[in-house]
Amino acid sequence: MKSKYIIPIIASSLMILSSCDDNLMEWGKDPEHGAVTGAELPLALVEKISRYEPLKNYSDFPLGNGIGISLYMSDAAYRKIVNDNFDEVTPGYEMKHGAMVNSKGEINFTNVDAFIAATKSAGLSVFGHTLIWHSNQNASYLNGIIAPTVIPGSSGTNILDLAPIKNGTFTGWARNNPGKGITTVANAGLTSTSAAIQLASSASSSAAYSLQLTSPNVPIVTGHNYEISFYIKSDVAGKGRISFNTSLTNQYPYKDWFATGGTWTEAFATTSAWQQVKIKLAPGDFKAGSTTFQFNLDLGYLPNVTYLIDANTLAVVDLDAATGPVNLVSNGNFNSGITGWSKANGAADALSAATGASNVYEGSGSMKVVNATSTPTDQWRTQIQTTFTSTLVAGKSYTISYMIRSEANGSVRCSTTPGSVASYQGDQTTTTSWKQIEWKITAKGGETGFGFDLGGAAGTYYIDNVLVTDDASSGGGPTAPITIDKTDAEKTKIIGDAMTDWISKMMTHYKTSVFSWDVVNEPMKEDGTLRNGSEGDTATDYFSWVKYLGKDYAVKAFKLARQYGNTTDKLFINDYNLESRLDKCDGIIEYVKYIESQGAQVDGIGTQMHIGLTTDKDKIVQMFQKLAASGKLIKISELDVRLGTATPTVAQQASQAEMYQYVIDMYKKYIPVAQQYGITIWGVSDNAKEHEYWLPNESPNLWDANYVRKHAYKGAADGLAGKDVSLGFSGELVKP
Repeated sequence: MKSKYIIPIIASSLMILSSCDDNLMEWGKDPEHGAVTGAELPLALVEKISRYEPLKNYSDFPLGNGIGISLYMSDAAYRKIVNDNFDEVTPGYEMKHGAMVNSKGEINFTNVDAFIAATKSAGLSVFGHTLIWHSNQNASYLNGIIAPTVIPGSSGTNILDLAPIKNGTFTGWARNNPGKGITTVANAGLTSTSAAIQLASSASSSAAYSLQLTSPNVPIVTGHNYEISFYIKSDVAGKGRISFNTSLTNQYPYKDWFATGGTWTEAFATTSAWQQVKIKLAPGDFKAGSTTFQFNLDLGYLPNVTYLIDANTLAVVDLDAATGPVNLVSNGNFNSGITGWSKANGAADALSAATGASNVYEGSGSMKVVNATSTPTDQWRTQIQTTFTSTLVAGKSYTISYMIRSEANGSVRCSTTPGSVASYQGDQTTTTSWKQIEWKITAKGGETGFGFDLGGAAGTYYIDNVLVTDDASSGGGPTAPITIDKTDAEKTKIIGDAMTDWISKMMTHYKTSVFSWDVVNEPMKEDGTLRNGSEGDTATDYFSWVKYLGKDYAVKAFKLARQYGNTTDKLFINDYNLESRLDKCDGIIEYVKYIESQGAQVDGIGTQMHIGLTTDKDKIVQMFQKLAASGKLIKISELDVRLGTATPTVAQQASQAEMYQYVIDMYKKYIPVAQQYGITIWGVSDNAKEHEYWLPNESPNLWDANYVRKHAYKGAADGLAGKDVSLGFSGELVKP
């Protein structure tokens, strides 16, 4: 009977080892499987391991695997290992904010939906990973919604003299009905340094003209269109209108200042928030022969209201004036794409058009430039160029200005072309907020174009409103843009709303398919104190929720997850190094107590356990004891054992197997059965496709680079089974 079973077993094991290959020694020659990783195990041990059943057959609790969605969906061998050996899967990246949220804050569920459908058909459940973390976030979007508000300047030269307003004399202006007073107040405008006109209505004020400020005569040109614009707010809800003198066909048109071009309405409302007034006057609005007009700010409808009008934004612009600057770049606003711009140096995907509110300064488009590598001394390595509409003249002064922002702090410079007459701007810093940069040059003569050099700092850049002007003939320019920082309270509300939107939509969408979640990931610093957002991570996908929402950010996250999910969902908090930093373990347990003291419910604590052969085993035991004492469900959420090499020795593989078994043994020994949520092995194999970003040049997993079971597989299985499973095998093992 022995011979009857030995041959099929050996044949089966060799088929497992070599797939379509003819024998074990030919593995490394098949490019589909990659190189052999490490020293080969004794053949008797290989056969023994091949006799083991799938891992999940040995487990009394859910056995999970941290996987890549794309590999699972595209690699049949990888998918079969996952389906055969595990009960639950955790997507390593694809369910995170950075993977699912686009530049407009919209969530794309397509890839994850397809993945969940595939795993469901295979009998697997999905563990949601992760709702709130500081890494793998769409930081560009999140930083964009709290970035300073940049108010574009007027669309042409302001023909209104504001000097009398800014110096407080009001020369040429008429304070016809001053109410409680019409004055200039320093540092009361949109920015902390801008002045504002303050207009206060009296206690008896009841008619629009009871509080009235009248402009000087504004010169007009027959047939031209004009625009009046400014920003206004009031201390309480207010009401006002704009009226005109007899130069207009209708002195009281009551133009709605919230609609471009204006619509006829009775009046406008004001609130405590700054609102823009923008009214266009067409040639038909003026009486024939008119050469000037005056406008009135009528704010006397209501008593005891104080209004502020930002002095810097009060403008009257002749929209048809020929005195504005002539742009020597034909497509500087990118509203119709990036026509006229080309990549001189850089990667194939370096240049593209961009849309979306956070990526466009003004209008409907901008230019997107991606620089993949950082070469501070060679800005030219990523270079985008355009040509001027006319060649620059020697000795003349020109100004190149543009708006730019980057997804992380970056660097930019401009340079003119061709190289024989090139000039170079000094390196300019960029940030996540829009910034206007100007470069004044004296032409050498013969310059036919210029470009943006972005090779100095890796990152993604957005450029808009490129303007190149001849200083001598520009005749002035538009009023400067105004940057308004959001207050801390505004940022808190905006980010709180973004968290609500993200969690509510995720929990609602997956309410019938995902029943356990990492709600908050890695909240603690190594010393056991809470992260506060000042840790200084400069990665492009880094965003600190706690920085804006404070200590209660996790309270809010857990409440939202419970509110929009199922009452029976298992909600976890998760962190790493709890086995090496016991103070960190204590810290997360205390934070869980705090979260629950504020009315939220935390079901479990996840310990990641990315460990090595030298990890202190005594501390592993102490960690499990501390976690057990919390009374919460305990999950080993991301277990792997690294060896420090992609080509381990037989001895190293044996030590790795022993460490896997030890961790599982201690989990089962010290975590009461009722608190054992389960164990998730992080990753399937040592194949390079799985380790492009996570632990490259390593061998931390249970299958090798060729999807062959390692010694570690036996260690994990024996730990799960609580015994050496192979002792029950019958029949002889082959001899080495």
